[in-house]
Amino acid sequence: MRLNEAAARLPGSGIREIMELALRRPDAIRLEIGDPDFDTPPHVAEAAARAAADGATHYASTVGIPPLRVALAEKVLARNGFAVAPEQVVVTQGATQGIFTALAALANRGDEVLVPDPAWPNYLMMTGLLGLDAVRYPLTADTGFLPDVDRLAELVTPRTRVLLVNSPSNPVGTVADRDRIAALAEFAPERVVSAYSFSKTYAMTGWRIGYLAVPAGIAGVVAKCQETVVACVSTPTRHAALAALTGPQDRVAEMRAAYRSRRDLVVALAEEGGLELPTPTGAFYGWVDIGRSHPGAAHEFAVDLLARHGVAVAPGTAFGPAGEGYVRLSPAAAGEDLAEGVRRLALAVTGA
Repeated sequence: MRLNEAAARLPGSGIREIMELALRRPDAIRLEIGDPDFDTPPHVAEAAARAAADGATHYASTVGIPPLRVALAEKVLARNGFAVAPEQVVVTQGATQGIFTALAALANRGDEVLVPDPAWPNYLMMTGLLGLDAVRYPLTADTGFLPDVDRLAELVTPRTRVLLVNSPSNPVGTVADRDRIAALAEFAPERVVSAYSFSKTYAMTGWRIGYLAVPAGIAGVVAKCQETVVACVSTPTRHAALAALTGPQDRVAEMRAAYRSRRDLVVALAEEGGLELPTPTGAFYGWVDIGRSHPGAAHEFAVDLLARHGVAVAPGTAFGPAGEGYVRLSPAAAGEDLAEGVRRLALAVTGA
């Protein structure tokens, strides 16, 4: 059977590779995937069940139910600091589909997209499937693993169409400060699409719901692109998202405190074990330097760590060439597993 060439060339995810290996080991300490070990807050799940029981099981608007779009516009203003009208909000099947849809709306085949290196591998999968040329821009230790506008400017060509910025960073865990975000926004004036997700904040990874805040002039195009892929997000899930956003936030505060505690535990254990790990300022990932002890062997190290030590981490090369010499760990695991996993990782890296 003849295949779409772009689809056939898509690289597999190096994260998923380790995850599949880890699934074969029930005793593995799972630090390779960014999935909260918390359950969705009960009132959120109850809202979805109630909506379904009340008949909210039919098609709904492609872009989202009106109360949710209003609440999301209010959240963007209150939390993110810029104003959008509800008509500029598009509710998506997770941030992943939202980003794919935005790229489809903004870029033509052969256009260039500036993509961070290291970066979540799905960005390259999206650009490849859409026939776009990904141009990697480096995130390096000398800039705090944050995008540098001067370096970005050097990569711009007449074919450059999109700059993709990920903050908080997956895999590095860094957060771009307000001044840097302002500089990046000035670099791309009045052409900013922001993608958000409920997945981590509300422990809703399996619900697959996110949203875009887009310039008014392209909202309709984004909506049409979305309609070709998913028609609309699950209707009960939209009601769950509305409950998450407008209901009590105490569970969010509890999870945030737990992640901060785990982050501090990982950093302390890493220092104690002789690991080089910059303190993550956002997300829940740790970017561990293994380059001195295992140069050029991030993938082999991750596979061996799982096979010999029972600890699953993502090899840095899963996130691009700049990830060589690193592994990513996720402190989304429970405290005891996390402590033991970092201890074993330190032993494997240092040989102590």
